[in-house]
Amino acid sequence: MTERKPPGVSFESWVDRQIGDAERRGEFASPAGIGGPLPSAVEAPYDENWWIKRKPAREGFSSLPPTLALSKEVEDVLAAAWAAPTESAARRLVGEINPRIQQMMLRPPPGPPLGLKPFDLDEIAREWHTRRAAPGDA
Repeated sequence: MTERKPPGVSFESWVDRQIGDAERRGEFASPAGIGGPLPSAVEAPYDENWWIKRKPAREGFSSLPPTLALSKEVEDVLAAAWAAPTESAARRLVGEINPRIQQMMLRPPPGPPLGLKPFDLDEIAREWHTRRAAPGDA
């Protein structure tokens, strides 16, 4: 919490004192992004609604309904599992997503149905070995 302005001190001198203290502590010595272009200037042409479009990403909101977001995450996890260097790594990746699938099945959120069920880790391991045995087929 910020320090309160003491009574009898003008607002301007109180702010100046806080800025001076921060400068002496070195808080303004190397601010992030100094000397570089603003990210928005490099990424795309100016859009007057840029702040509206970036807010959901900054706040961690997804534009997909929860079931579709989880389905996309499952696709990514399975791709990572098939590319995993070891069977135990593949099992770990898929094992981490299973509780989230079970939770979504028990308490479905609004939106389209999930259409997924938890994965059988032994079946994932068999599929992982099959894909390793036949390179180029996957």
